[in-house]
Amino acid sequence: MTIERTDPLWPSFWHEVPVEDRAPMRDILADLLSHGVLLGDTGSGRELLLVAREHQHRLADYLAPLGLELVLDEEVPLLQARPRTESCQLLGSFNKYETLMLLTLWRVWDEAQTSGLSSAVTLTLDELYEKLRVYFEDIERPERTQLEDALGKLKRHRLIRTRRPDDSEAPGETIIEVLPSLARVIPFDSIEQWSERAQLVSPTAAVGEEVSTGGASAV
Repeated sequence: MTIERTDPLWPSFWHEVPVEDRAPMRDILADLLSHGVLLGDTGSGRELLLVAREHQHRLADYLAPLGLELVLDEEVPLLQARPRTESCQLLGSFNKYETLMLLTLWRVWDEAQTSGLSSAVTLTLDELYEKLRVYFEDIERPERTQLEDALGKLKRHRLIRTRRPDDSEAPGETIIEVLPSLARVIPFDSIEQWSERAQLVSPTAAVGEEVSTGGASAV
């Protein structure tokens, strides 16, 4: 009997995983538990996603007791550990400005899906600031630095990606890509549900107040 099968630190399926896949499996689980999402279209993420596909059911079994559902999105592609809000104890929380960003970007995503767009959902930082004004006209908008800090947190959770055009130095021209992982962590069934949640971010809410979003990642 091998060490991997008897050591309680190893999952029971570990002896079934080929030796060459074990280090990548550790990296995959570390990514999912640290960020909630493994991006599989850049760098080492491509190789890790290939390994994850081979061991998808094992990864799902490992995450299930934590209240995390494994979702493989072939279109983007990405692998996501989506919290089940009724059982997951690893839910993230966001302050008021971060919640505003989540709600705004979800609305942008939903409008793109409703219009039948199949390409990546993107907008610039300036456009996001304008969307905030349209969707939340009665709420004081964050300063640009607060906006960038909030986007930084969403980026760490891999709910968005950002890039700066090569020929631009203006921060407002930064391109934000809304990833489908964002829509899954706040899965509103209708725009009415979105509106109900948006009302919780009231003009009288204290700046910095934590607002539950139903969990954003395993952190």
